[in-house]
Amino acid sequence: MSKEKEPENCETKNLAAMNRRRFLQSSAMTTALAFVTPLLSRAAEPAAVFSHTGTRAFELDEATIGDLQAGMQRGRWTARSLAEKYLARIDEIDRRGPKLNSVIELNPDALKIAESLDRERKAGASRGPLHGIPVLIKDNIDTADRMMTTAGSLALVGAKPARDAFVAERLRVAGAVILGKTNLSEWANFRSTHSTSGWSGRGGQTRLPYALDRNPCGSSSGSGVAVAANLCAVAVGTETDGSIVCPSSANSIVGIKPTLGLVSREGIIPIAHSQDTAGPMARTVRDAAILLGALAGVDARDEATNAGRGKALPDYTKFLDAAGLRGARIGIARKFFGFSDHVDRLMNEAIDVMKRAGAVIVDPANVETAGKFDDTELEVLLYEFKADLNKYLAGLGAGAPVHSLKEIIAFNERNREREMPFFGQELFIRAEAKGPLTSRAYRQALAKNLLLSRAQGIDAVMMKHRLDALVAPTGGPPWTTDLINGDHFSGASSTPAAVAGYPNINVPAGYVYGLPVGTSFFGRAWSEPTLIRLAFAFEQATRHRAAPKFDERVNF
Repeated sequence: MSKEKEPENCETKNLAAMNRRRFLQSSAMTTALAFVTPLLSRAAEPAAVFSHTGTRAFELDEATIGDLQAGMQRGRWTARSLAEKYLARIDEIDRRGPKLNSVIELNPDALKIAESLDRERKAGASRGPLHGIPVLIKDNIDTADRMMTTAGSLALVGAKPARDAFVAERLRVAGAVILGKTNLSEWANFRSTHSTSGWSGRGGQTRLPYALDRNPCGSSSGSGVAVAANLCAVAVGTETDGSIVCPSSANSIVGIKPTLGLVSREGIIPIAHSQDTAGPMARTVRDAAILLGALAGVDARDEATNAGRGKALPDYTKFLDAAGLRGARIGIARKFFGFSDHVDRLMNEAIDVMKRAGAVIVDPANVETAGKFDDTELEVLLYEFKADLNKYLAGLGAGAPVHSLKEIIAFNERNREREMPFFGQELFIRAEAKGPLTSRAYRQALAKNLLLSRAQGIDAVMMKHRLDALVAPTGGPPWTTDLINGDHFSGASSTPAAVAGYPNINVPAGYVYGLPVGTSFFGRAWSEPTLIRLAFAFEQATRHRAAPKFDERVNF
């Protein structure tokens, strides 16, 4: 995720040396049309800004799942009234007003679903903490309803999956109201080497609610912005490398990238099966933990989830402990520092907080292999993207608008003015040129990635220092959106955990001139309980999260 050897957002931004981060209008209540056109600082710097005029306060600002449930239980709200309020807010500030452009499509059945859940509650039945809670999901997650699943691409407009993705199924069973789908970096940012995060041919450019000219990162851009701007209670994102944690950092929210196999990938438009996962995005660690419990589970359609049998838990909130840092051994991955004095200061303040909370700090505790598998990560992603995407498209059936990566490449060329006005499809072309997954080059690259990121990487440093977690800056402050030149990341730390398939949690760490910065807690496979405990304790000790004010720009 950094300019120095990090494939960002799932995904790549520089093919040569991987030296940069790789990787539409109607009533908000009743329609589901696609968009087709495109702080308060606790740091030392001043945060003078120009605020967007006409943006009113919202009744549900910063409301947690617990707040919403308490309100429904007291009769203040119903599931339908909550859905109506969030839908009205989406119309007010996402499609109009500041025009965040984070929601690509609304669910025309959302209110009907909410009413059904209200009837259940009235009859004395509750499905759990998500009963009646409005949720948004990324537009690469299949829903077998009246919404589309397009990964932001015009090539998939009209595609109708035969069934819900496992993630969507789990949300419905838990009683969540799926309000709609969020915009994203098109194809989860695995199309071009110089793309702009948060832009898609179908959805246009998503904007950061803290400074509208800044980039929300990606590829789960819309999910991050929607949560930060209080357009939903929680959202679901997906990550291959950085696509949950980076937009979480940029939007001052909590994001959990789970262990590979904890959450099924079935029914999610893929990049690479060795790294892909869905995960929760929320304003608090508690809400993220609640959502993770709903998403996690074994799925016969995704064999990777077999490894999570006995490890996928229905309730992660039991690990929330405000004193959870006491006695914990925290390793500081200093290799990911140094790209910004501002970020270093925030991180050093965070380390001091952990010390005062009773943590044992091991500094430095570097992943010594970091940066040594960037090129092979891209190689694996290229091979797996072609194989996995072709398999997904084949599952859509004969009625799908496209049936292969090759056909998507041709579609983009025919529709260059709409699909490639700012950047191309170099990664698509490179992936199409790859052979099958039986290729020796692929197998060798994958083996190298797993060895260096796991046994000789995260596992090695954690064993050496007997660590509970590693800590590093998630990334730098959000950069100015530049559709001409593409993204310009400053630094990040997502790659080791992404390539290893290990968990990673972003928590707000403060602000630089009002722009959010996050810190990452990552560790060994299946260590979500430990990481959630540590992240919650840090969150409670700092409480950095501040709602955005929809400023036009930062005034230096």
